[in-house]
Amino acid sequence: MALMEIIEFVDQAGKEIVHRIPESGSGEFKMGSQLIVRENQWGVFFRDGKALDTFGVGRHTLSTQNIPFLTALITTPLFGDTPFRAEVYYVNRSVYTDQKWGTTEPVLFRDSEFKMVRLRANGIYSIQVVDPKLLVLKLVGTRSIYTMRQIEDFLRGIIVGRLSDLLGESLDSVLDLPRYYDEIGAGLKARVKDDFYQYGLALVDFVVNAITPPEAVLKAIDERSGMEAIGGMDRYFQFKAAQAIGDIAQGGGGGGIADAAASGVGLGVGAGLGFMIPGMMQQAMQSGAQPKMRCPSCTKDIAFGSKFCPECGTDLEATVDCPQCQAKLAVGTKFCANCGQQIGAPAPAAAPEGGATTEGGEGTPTPTP
Repeated sequence: MALMEIIEFVDQAGKEIVHRIPESGSGEFKMGSQLIVRENQWGVFFRDGKALDTFGVGRHTLSTQNIPFLTALITTPLFGDTPFRAEVYYVNRSVYTDQKWGTTEPVLFRDSEFKMVRLRANGIYSIQVVDPKLLVLKLVGTRSIYTMRQIEDFLRGIIVGRLSDLLGESLDSVLDLPRYYDEIGAGLKARVKDDFYQYGLALVDFVVNAITPPEAVLKAIDERSGMEAIGGMDRYFQFKAAQAIGDIAQGGGGGGIADAAASGVGLGVGAGLGFMIPGMMQQAMQSGAQPKMRCPSCTKDIAFGSKFCPECGTDLEATVDCPQCQAKLAVGTKFCANCGQQIGAPAPAAAPEGGATTEGGEGTPTPTP
C-alpha cells in the first residue's frame, strides 16, 4: 500500500455526514504527511481503533512538533518502521435542513372534550454535528460512509416519542391545538435537544406543521363552530330544526320530526310542532334563514313565525282537543297523532234503548233489522 502524503476529502453531493479515509481497513501515513480539513469539515484521527484527536479547519502536518500525540507513535513504531497505520474520519459540520418528521401511526391522546382521540402530526427540523468524535464513536462506528438517510428514522422515532409525552402534559383538548403550535414546537425542541446532543448532534430548528385529529373529530369541531357562531347549542338546534321543517314544507322529503309526527310516535307530536315552530322559526329568521310553512286552512305558503295566516286569517297558534283522547292538536290536523281519531268528523250517534234508531221525523222509531 502506498504511503499517504496528502489526506483530504471533498463531498460533491453534500449528503454524507461522515466519510472515512481510507474507506476500508487502515491507511499508512508517514511523518510529514499533509492533512487538509476544509471549513465545513472536522477530521477525527484514529489509530488502533482509538480516537486520538480532532483537527479543525486548515492544513495540518503530521509531525511530532506540530501534533504532540504523535510522539507516542514514534517511540513505539509499528514493525519498527516510521510509517504508521491509522484512519481519518471526515465529519461534515454543515446544517442539514428540511428534514421531515411525522407519525407513522396515530398518537393516542386523552381529550377532555372527545375522550380518547388519535392524532397525527408532522413537521420539519434541521440538525448540525457539534461533537464529531462523539458522533463517530456512538453512531458511525467502523462504517466508511454515513449519510442522513441512515439516521433519519432513528431521529424521527425520538421526536414522536417525546411528542406523546408533551401532548399529554400541556394540552387539554384538540380544540386548543391551533393556538398551541408554537408552544408545542418550542417544548418539543427543548426535550429533544438533550436526546440529540448525546450523539454529538444539535437541533438547530424545529417546526410543527400540523397536528390533525381523525375526520370524525374534525366534523364534530365544525358542528361546534356552527353552534358558537349561532349562539349556543339551543339556538343551533332551533336553526337546524327550522331548516329541516322548511325543507319538508317545501316538499323536500320526510325524515326527522315530520316522520315522527306522521307515524304517531310520541304523545302529541303534532301539537308539539304547532307550539315549537313559531319560536324556532323566529330564531332561524334572525340567523338569516327564511323558511316557510303552509296554512292548514287555505294551504297557502306563508312565513314561519306568523301568528295569523295573511290569506285567510286563521289563528296559527290555536289548538283543538282530540274528541277521542283529548290530546292537544294544531288547528287543521286531520288525524290525531296520539290515537288516530279523525278530526272534524261527526262522532257516531249512540243507539237508543230497545235496539232501534230514529230515522226521519222526530220520535218515529225504525225497527232494527
